[in-house]
Parts: sequence; structure tokens; C-alpha cells
Amino acid sequence: MLLGVLFFIPLPRFLRKKILGKFDIYKVDLKGFTQESNTFDYLLGNTFFANIDGDEVRKGKVQATLTVKRTAVAFELDFQLQGTVKVSCDRCLDDMDLPIDTRNRLIVKFGKEYAEESDEVVVIPEDEGSINIAWFLYEFIALSVPMKHIHAPGKCNKNMSSKLKKHTARDTSDADDDFGDDDTEGDDIPTDDNTAATADPRWDTLKGIIENENN
Repeated sequence: MLLGVLFFIPLPRFLRKKILGKFDIYKVDLKGFTQESNTFDYLLGNTFFANIDGDEVRKGKVQATLTVKRTAVAFELDFQLQGTVKVSCDRCLDDMDLPIDTRNRLIVKFGKEYAEESDEVVVIPEDEGSINIAWFLYEFIALSVPMKHIHAPGKCNKNMSSKLKKHTARDTSDADDDFGDDDTEGDDIPTDDNTAATADPRWDTLKGIIENENN
């Protein structure tokens, strides 16, 4: 397992409160710690991913273990995440299971107000003394998903793959025909004023095929 580093875009305060209000069980009271080390276990299921409403992962089942160690100046939060999430296959668009196995670390310090000092150092208000880790859990999982995800050989939806390949080939052929005649001198190329009126309807056909398959 690899040790991951946190890279996330801080949410606006009002949006962060709106989202994290649904996840009270993921609120960790650091100020009330009486031991040097504490461990917490969470099971992240479909409800968690639906509520967090992230773009990358919508469903899954991931076991999360959080170990919190108190030091003289900060708190070290070590996350271990193992399980499976569902993402869309880039080739056939069907859902596919993707294994998750990642370790990540977050350093939390007390200060006057919420701030991100670096990729893995967060400052929280000392008056509050607690941090909700729900969004961090999701970010760690999303960051472990590879940029390209495709079914294993032979596992793709053959019917959908065949249709996508056929339409891609036809679109490529039509594009070659459109630009193969040098005598047109660009007369048929839409300008900014009529681009919407001359949009290629073939994409609507392909979209309809995908929607019918999903229904």
C-alpha cells in the first residue's frame, strides 16, 4: 500500500457546513482527547457516496480506519482505506468495480480560524476543537481512482462497445468526406452566428442509444 498525499480544493465555508452537516458521525473531537492515540472505524457505503455527491465516485463499499496520534504541537491523522467503488468504464460506459487500497496522512493543528497550510496540514479553530473528516475520506478515495478505468479483457459490454465503435467509425468517415473536397473553400463551415443551428445531429443519435441501453 502506498502513502498518499492530500490534494484538494478547499470548499467555501457555507458549502462545507451544508455538506458536512449530514455527516455528524465523522466529526472527530480532537480537543476532548485524553489519550495519546485513538482509533476509529467507518464503513463507507452507497449512502455515504450519495450524500457527499462527488463527481468521481457515486457508489462503493470501503472500510476506513482512522488512527489519531496526539503530539506536542499537532494531531497526526493516519487513514487506511480498503474496499471497492463503482465507476463508469471508459470503453463501454457500464459500471465496473474498482479496488481501493490506500493510506493517507493529515496533520491537524489548532489556530484562530480554518486554513490549509499545505497539501497535508490543516488548521482548525481551537474554540471548536473538532474536525469533520467526511470530505477528506471521499477525497482520498477519489484521488486513488486512476485517470483511465477500463474493464478487464472480455468484461466490457460487447453490445455497447460494438455500437460505439460503429458510430465512431462512421463519424470519422463522414468527417473525412466533409473536408476531402478542396473546392468547397470552407463554404459549409458554420460561423459563430449559426453554429447552434448547424450542430451535428449524429451526437444526439449516439446519446439516444446510450440512454436506451441504460433504461
